[in-house]
Order: sequence, then C-alpha cells, then structure tokens
Amino acid sequence: MKEIHFFDHDQTIYGHLISPVDPKAWVVFAHGSGSSRKSRRNNFVASELAKRGFGCLLFDLLTEDEDKSYENRFDIDLLTHRLLLATAWLRNSEFYHTVPIAFFGASTGSACALLAASKIQDSIPLYALISRGGRPDLAGEENLKKVNIPVLLIVGSKDEEVMQLNEKACESLNNAQLVPIPGAHHLFEELGALEKVTGIVGDWLVEHLPHT
Repeated sequence: MKEIHFFDHDQTIYGHLISPVDPKAWVVFAHGSGSSRKSRRNNFVASELAKRGFGCLLFDLLTEDEDKSYENRFDIDLLTHRLLLATAWLRNSEFYHTVPIAFFGASTGSACALLAASKIQDSIPLYALISRGGRPDLAGEENLKKVNIPVLLIVGSKDEEVMQLNEKACESLNNAQLVPIPGAHHLFEELGALEKVTGIVGDWLVEHLPHT
C-alpha cells in the first residue's frame, strides 16, 4: 500500500494505492457517506482485485472538517468533483500506465461515480462502473441516461428499498446489469457476502476489459 495525496485548492485530499507492479486496469473507489479511504469493505475488495491484476485508488471524498457536516456527505456535485480530481491525479501520476479505468462506488459514492461517468464521455478511458449497495437515484435520471459504459449494480437481496431504487435506475441506464446477493443486507456483513461480491466484481471487470 502506498499513501498519496493531492490538492483541491487549499484542501489536501488523502488516499492510498493498492496495486500490482503492472496493473491491467485501474479501479477508482468512491466510498459511501460517513466512510473514508479506510473503509474496511472497500479495502478488502481492493486487496482482492489487486491479486487479480488491478490497481486500486482509494481516497477521501471529504476532508475531516468537511465530513463533520452531514449535508456535505450528500453533496453529490462536490463528491463528483473530488472523484474527477482523483482520477485526473491518477492519470498524471507515475503509477498510471495508459490502461483502462473503472469506477467502484458504494452507497452515495455510486451516485457520484455515475454522475462523473455522465460528464466524462470519451475524455478518459473509463470502461466500466460498479455500484455496491448504491444510490444511483441521487445522480438524477437524466444523468443516468447519459452513461454509456457498462454498469454493474450489486444489491443485497434483503436491502429492499435500495433494490427498488436500483431496479428503477437499471431502466434508465443504457447498459446495466443488476445482480442481487442472496441473503445480504445493505452492508454485506453476512458470512461470505462480501467475498461473493468481490468474486463477481473481479470476473465482471475482466470480462469487460477492452481488447487490445
């Protein structure tokens, strides 16, 4: 793991990289509200993806002071700005080797990942997006319609409200697949649930890698 930081005007944003030496693609993580780059679940997923050849960037969407404001945790425009900033930092870093990029969003992080994808178009090699227990509705239906890359929506089967929101989002997205995890709730804390998520994500990312 390598600690990194970058700047947003006078704010310092901290993150870390979990990566093999020569990654086949990069996955940029956007955590959910109240979480951070230290998210246990996202770090577990990132560590497993690194074993399969993916580089992973995890970073704080908000500074410690910003996170004290509950409103900031749902400021999707601000979170999207930070995700785009982190992606730009990665692409200009010594660690990036002109490979494809995917976004991995959880909870509110899914909304900013989708909103970012709707804005990027073809300006970066974004090839896929994964949402785990996400709130795609917070990105806005019109923005969902602008997302042209493949999207994987993973939801716990017992997370009924979020399941309904994802089913609706699936109808607006151009290329989306909804995968329920049987017996899981919102945080995927059930025995084996997160491992199942990670296996599905790894297979899906490999399957959708652009052919070179």
